[in-house]
Amino acid sequence: MKPTLYFIFILIFCLSIVSCKKEKKIQQNFEKFVVDESLPQNDTIKLLSKYPELKLYRTDVNESKSRTAYIVQESTIWNMSGRFDNYKCKTNLKDDTLNISLNNNNKQSGNGALVKVFNGNFFIKDYDPKTLKGEDKFIPAKAIYQKLVLNKDKFKKNDSIYGFIDYKSLLDDDIKKTFRGYFRALIK
Repeated sequence: MKPTLYFIFILIFCLSIVSCKKEKKIQQNFEKFVVDESLPQNDTIKLLSKYPELKLYRTDVNESKSRTAYIVQESTIWNMSGRFDNYKCKTNLKDDTLNISLNNNNKQSGNGALVKVFNGNFFIKDYDPKTLKGEDKFIPAKAIYQKLVLNKDKFKKNDSIYGFIDYKSLLDDDIKKTFRGYFRALIK
């Protein structure tokens, strides 16, 4: 009887130790997005069609003839700050999830955000700046504020999507990131 009790006690102790070791995960904050059907008439979105798409590296092949995004990102690390406004928008529909990639990958590094939209909700993941072309790596971030406005709530392939994003996050407890602007793209 005693060996069985010892075994059960040791088993419970080992299971409690194993269950206490959990990876540090950032909680995903799901939010409702706003629908504004007049978004395609926004002045900034109209201006996007008047400028050519950005060429982020010499051999870059543009999928769109005109600019797909005007987003300004400001990052603050301690007392230093950086500002980026060279973003492109690409979208794809996979099952019931619309993936909106707002990124400025130049084959050496990347920056931006991936917005996943589904069932009237969305969440945002921050691209890791060490992301190389073809990779999807993300950095843990804590959303402080996030807002997404789209021109519709039902998505099909080959539809045009117009949007506005306002996102503030905290990366690694000392980097503040503000990401705000307009985008448009054809859903692939």
